[in-house]
Amino acid sequence: MAKRGGFPGGGMPGNMANLMKQAQRMQRQMEEQQKELETKEFTATAGGGAVEVTVSGKREVTKVKLSEEVVDPDDIEMLEDLIVAATNEALRKVEEESSAAMSKFTGGLGGGMF
Repeated sequence: MAKRGGFPGGGMPGNMANLMKQAQRMQRQMEEQQKELETKEFTATAGGGAVEVTVSGKREVTKVKLSEEVVDPDDIEMLEDLIVAATNEALRKVEEESSAAMSKFTGGLGGGMF
């Protein structure tokens, strides 16, 4: 006669508790990684260095640096385009590092878990 409802040797509940501890540890590590990322700065340039934009890991623009020769009142549109290009490149760098950091945690997880 089979035992009713139990797990052999009580192993499953122990494994579940262990999995929960691992998940909590992974969550703490991910939070620490995110905080570390938020303290970093990412800089990109456009126009051969004529425009330099720095963004934080929080994806906020913290600095814009323009070389004098790029400030042409007759060609504001070019300056605007260069600022946009440098900003987008700096934000791409943030995203790239963020994705790389997160893949360290999610890379070991089996497919279909989330």
